Amino acid sequence: MLYLFASDRANTSSCYGACANTWPPYTVSLASKAGVGVRSPLVGTTRRHDGSLQVTYAGHPLYYFTGDTKPGLITCQNASEFGGLWLVVSPNGAAVH
Repeated sequence: MLYLFASDRANTSSCYGACANTWPPYTVSLASKAGVGVRSPLVGTTRRHDGSLQVTYAGHPLYYFTGDTKPGLITCQNASEFGGLWLVVSPNGAAVH
């Protein structure tokens, strides 16, 4: 499952260090392509401090959660960690509350 961090602003990640160890950014080596159910115009990337490309959706940098050990598993929805709220991203790019 992919999550957004409510503390991020306009295509800019604020999750680094211990935060990124728990919530690894979804990174790619080339520009990302939209998968099934994803709206292509909403997919983008942002450059992280280390130079890697993090995938964005509707302007939100995307993350995994290390506790989600199987596809489709959601173990940390609506969690408050590292100074902000973590929410699942819906297919239209909005946060699921």
